Amino acid sequence: MKKKPKEYADIPGTIVFDAEQSRMGYAINAFCMSLMKEENRKAFKADEAKYLKTWGLGADQTEAILKRQWNRLLELGGNIYFTSKLGATDGLSFRALAARMTNSTEEGYAAMMLAGGRSVKGNRTKAEWEKKNG
Repeated sequence: MKKKPKEYADIPGTIVFDAEQSRMGYAINAFCMSLMKEENRKAFKADEAKYLKTWGLGADQTEAILKRQWNRLLELGGNIYFTSKLGATDGLSFRALAARMTNSTEEGYAAMMLAGGRSVKGNRTKAEWEKKNG
């Protein structure tokens, strides 16, 4: 049976955390939630690769965590609210994390959000975005 394309798959720069993403990222999100406990944060920081081996992560998921590839974590099923626990473990505020994910400075990200966020002009579909950004 052919999968029906998702109506929201054409939004540029957006990964919608739906049931499929949730299933795909279960191990990422479980790992990130483990960082809520101080003893787990300490164990992770002591030997990140060793700690990750206990979570059933795929190689690409492990690499994204170790290299702190924030957007890749979302592509692999991570939920921003869970992955922010990893950022917090590294001492990053949510604003700092969002700035990194948007290739911006914290001040630039905050200014964009205070001004109403990213303009929808040229950003409604991936085709529009490609045309605008080449």
